[in-house]
Amino acid sequence: MTNTDQAQVDALIAGFFDAFDNRDGRVPDHGRLARMFADRAVVAMQQGAACVLYTPDEFIAPRIALLASGELVGFHEWEESASTQIIGSLALRASRYAKTGVRNGDAVAGRGAKFFQLARLACGWRIVALSWADDA
Repeated sequence: MTNTDQAQVDALIAGFFDAFDNRDGRVPDHGRLARMFADRAVVAMQQGAACVLYTPDEFIAPRIALLASGELVGFHEWEESASTQIIGSLALRASRYAKTGVRNGDAVAGRGAKFFQLARLACGWRIVALSWADDA
């Protein structure tokens, strides 16, 4: 692991969380998010007792639509704490995150865990797998 690798992973994850921000008229960018993922990446979400799998586009598209629709405003999420392990061109990032916004006039907030598996490819660090669960 190099300091450069750590800085690049940190920047990628910060950009990921920053991409889900529609405060002050910001408009989330589907392409920006899609470029953070490697080809054939997978996204897994805990939903009740089940695990639901998505392609990056299946994950990104409905979230961008919600953030752009006006139904969910003043939304953002951020990393509260994280640990990163980098071995060669692979990395694992465990993140605790929080989110807040207003949906249909009601304040919403939550916390959870996200786990990122990353790879350093010819084009730079990319997310190859993302899994997450919101706290109950």
